[in-house]
Amino acid sequence: MNCLIIRKIEQSEIETVRKKRLECYEEYKNLVSDDHWNALKGTLSSENDLKPGVEIYVADIDDKIIGSIVLFPGKMEAYEWTTNVPDYPEIRMLAVDRDYRGKGIGRYLVQHCIETSYKQGYKSVGLHTAEFMKGALSLYTKMNFERVPELDFEPANDGITVKGFKYSIQQ
Repeated sequence: MNCLIIRKIEQSEIETVRKKRLECYEEYKNLVSDDHWNALKGTLSSENDLKPGVEIYVADIDDKIIGSIVLFPGKMEAYEWTTNVPDYPEIRMLAVDRDYRGKGIGRYLVQHCIETSYKQGYKSVGLHTAEFMKGALSLYTKMNFERVPELDFEPANDGITVKGFKYSIQQ
């Protein structure tokens, strides 16, 4: 693999990143109800990632975006479906192109968010994922994110729980 760079998104890249996000999540479409897919699809392409303080990072190889991740700051509503607003940052919308999966790209993006949160003075970082996102669930477990069931929510009232996780940053 050529040189991987994790960097902040450039404003001109936002539509490309949102399109790629949808492509990456398309594989889940048939694993959930139409309501759940529509909620997920709406989130992936919403303007939520442009709120002040929200940071979008891309994984770039040879000037080609092959993945992205969004980091919401602490005390900001990161989800439309829950009133819980943690006082630590929330990682959202991790997406890696299919051709680059299994090469550690997702781990690098998540690690970058953890390091950024630490530099900003946070002691924890959170995220949510669902059981049907097997690769993501495996990654977060291997990276020592701990389950926080009280942060779970059900966005589409279809029995699919989006599970809360938290990572305690070691000093």
